[in-house]
Amino acid sequence: MTRALKIIPQRSIYSYIHKRKMSSTPSLPKFVVWAPDYTDEGALGRRLAVRPAHLENIKKQISQGVLRVGGAFMTPESVDAAAADRKFRGSCMIYEGESIDAVRQLVEEDLYYKTDVWDKEKIVILPIALATGLPPVPS
Repeated sequence: MTRALKIIPQRSIYSYIHKRKMSSTPSLPKFVVWAPDYTDEGALGRRLAVRPAHLENIKKQISQGVLRVGGAFMTPESVDAAAADRKFRGSCMIYEGESIDAVRQLVEEDLYYKTDVWDKEKIVILPIALATGLPPVPS
């Protein structure tokens, strides 16, 4: 069986990608987020204080297929440290969204953003062309 190939003029590729709906295509554009933590003495305490609530929100975003993968960057010496002794430097996530602005809104609604864990002036959000697959969205 031969499948028809849909030809999209180059000038409309951007609008085509951003107008797709989740139900008709398997995925939306991906965006990587680098959110470094503030470096003041209270930063780790703020992170740990809101971490349980932050992780609950993350679970919701994962089940919705919005957040595809994420985690915290640690210092090199934290690799072998007990959980209570780990030092964090920030967070890195890959989101799936309609636009960079939609992803920025999700980041700005996160508890780590609202409670000054992440350094708001240093957050980077960029589109990413993945060379590998992502974990499947939980059903």
